[in-house]
Amino acid sequence: MSLSAIRNLDHTVLLCVRLADTRAFYRDVMGFPIETDHPTWVSFRVGSALLSLRPRGPWSVCDDGPAVAGSAAVQLAFRVPPPAVDACHTELVARGVTILRAPTDLPAWRHRTLFFRDPEDNIIEIYAEY
Repeated sequence: MSLSAIRNLDHTVLLCVRLADTRAFYRDVMGFPIETDHPTWVSFRVGSALLSLRPRGPWSVCDDGPAVAGSAAVQLAFRVPPPAVDACHTELVARGVTILRAPTDLPAWRHRTLFFRDPEDNIIEIYAEY
């Protein structure tokens, strides 16, 4: 086997300074079901993938270094059916989430998108293809 055998991204780990807040966000706001829940590790099932959270800092294989305040580490994009983008926007606003950009059509990408941040300042996109 070689690197060319990689076919899927199955697991994403977010490094957290605000683990409890971020855990609550993905559980309560995003509604993702928890698969594993430990004090320093929580995993959510998102379709066929896992989204995990762990504290930022020294870890068994490396030291993550400091987070830069106000700077996103990643952008996570979640695809939904076209009518769901606006429904997600309504739910997020009702839950007090600050929206970076309300639902917008991007014809060059053939996407309708919605952008906001999680408690770690990561950029979250909900999008639909059309």
